[in-house]
Amino acid sequence: MIFIGVQGCGKTTFYKERFFETHVRVSRDMVKTKARERILLGACLAAKQPFVLDNTNPLASQRAEIIEPARAAGFRVVACYFRCGLKEALWRNRRRHPGGAVPVPGVIATFKKLQPPSWAEGFDEIRVVSSNEANEFTVEEWTKEKGDPPRPE
Repeated sequence: MIFIGVQGCGKTTFYKERFFETHVRVSRDMVKTKARERILLGACLAAKQPFVLDNTNPLASQRAEIIEPARAAGFRVVACYFRCGLKEALWRNRRRHPGGAVPVPGVIATFKKLQPPSWAEGFDEIRVVSSNEANEFTVEEWTKEKGDPPRPE
């Protein structure tokens, strides 16, 4: 499962609520380097262990680095796209625990380069995740008939 969304949109909270008991969380925030992230991903792929890639993953080119190896290992690849506007992301970012907020320019930069997931990338499923101020999540299964999910406003 690949999470896609700007900082502060609720990705890690969603993981904790929905996948903590069943999937390994792979996050550069946690392992600190891309090399460590690759080692952990490789272990999950080799062991056939379900995992969530909990990073911003804003570019299709970044996501391609995991989609093909995951498919080759027999995984169904699911995109969870956290569709969150910039104002909402900045508001949520300000409410993070002390020391956990991302600098505003970083959130803005990620938002500007964010590419919503597309079916052409090879996803088996795309889910669009939304949340409210109380961190209550709704998930919409996005169908191919709808095309690709739109970019947030």
